[in-house]
This record gives sequence, structure tokens and C-alpha cells, in this order.
Amino acid sequence: MSETYYVKSCEEDFYTKTLKGKQKVNFQSIENMVKKKIIKPNTKSFGRKMRLSTTVLSRNYFKTYRPQGIIFQTTDNPNYVLPCDLVLLTKADKIVVHYYRIKKNLHTYYTHELMKGFKKFIFKDFKSMVQILPSPRKVWIEVNKFRKSAGYSILPIEKYRLVEYNEAVFLKPVKINPVAIFGYRKEARMLAKKLNLPHFISVKEFWKRSQNE
Repeated sequence: MSETYYVKSCEEDFYTKTLKGKQKVNFQSIENMVKKKIIKPNTKSFGRKMRLSTTVLSRNYFKTYRPQGIIFQTTDNPNYVLPCDLVLLTKADKIVVHYYRIKKNLHTYYTHELMKGFKKFIFKDFKSMVQILPSPRKVWIEVNKFRKSAGYSILPIEKYRLVEYNEAVFLKPVKINPVAIFGYRKEARMLAKKLNLPHFISVKEFWKRSQNE
């Protein structure tokens, strides 16, 4: 097993979600992931294939979209890796950082088209990505440069959070080795205990511990 760690963040009920019609519904629980040792693709948006979006942890990437979820390892390889949230590369008039604020309109938000040329931000793996875009700060600069050249507005600093995590994308169910549960709420500690897995308040805490920092 490689020492590459992945994260799948979940909502407060520790489920991934998917859209069914106009409604966001439960898709897979962390308990099921650990029991089956598989995480299934749950996201369908922006004209892309159904996919599982995860985050690769590294010294410069230890943030996640949501504050709770599962840390895992896998021998499967991502189909591709993005240096930021894919929404930054869409033609959305208004980019939302927290999807819960538009939960009634999420189905329309997910239909936004991707900008022409967005594929320059698609990499075959994490290593090749960080060779060109080694940090969120560099990603922020390059994404804004791309948006400006495409005729779109430069992002306000309030959207910076969307470059603080990468997206390692799998198009098929991923076989996993569960490593830990993270989350600052007591429910995360209780779930970790139930599943007999270590618990960490945050991914950052886990990363520092794993690197003996």
C-alpha cells in the first residue's frame, strides 16, 4: 500500500449525496464504505461523467470541502486530478462556496457549462499536477489568469477556499483501505469508535501526525 492518503468529505450525517431529479438524497454512508471497503461515485455535474471526487493529502493540501469524512488509501489510480474545485472553471455567473446555501437550486447550478480550455487544468496524476502547480497560491494565480483570458471576472478573495483542496477523480467504485475518521463534532468521534478507526479533529491534524511533525 502506498503512503498516499485520500480524503472523501461527507455532510454532517456522514453520507455522500447525489441528485435525484431536483432533490439531493443520501447515497452512501461512511459505515457502508468501511464495511464494503468501497466508495462509489456519487457526483454528476457540469456535463462530466458520474464521478467520485476526493482529495489527495500533501504538505500544501490538507484542507477539505467539508469538515468531516473519511481518510483512506487505495491501490486504484484516479482517472484525473484537478488543482481546485471544478466549479471555478465553469461559466457560472455566481460561484457559491457552500452548496448548502443553494440547496433548492443545486440541480440548476450543476448544469453550468465548463469554460473552453478548462482541460489545461486536468492532470493525469497528483505528481504531475504539483510539478506545475505546487500550491494553492499558484493555482489561484493561474485560475484567475485563465478566467480573465476567457472573458470572465477575476475571483474575489472570498472564493480562495475553493483552491485549497484538489480533486482526485475516480470514474469507477474505488476499493479502499479505511485509515481514519475526521471531524470536530462528537458524532465523528462516536462513529470512529463504532468503526474501530482512529479519530482526528481535522485532516490537518492527521497529516501532521502521519508525517511526525
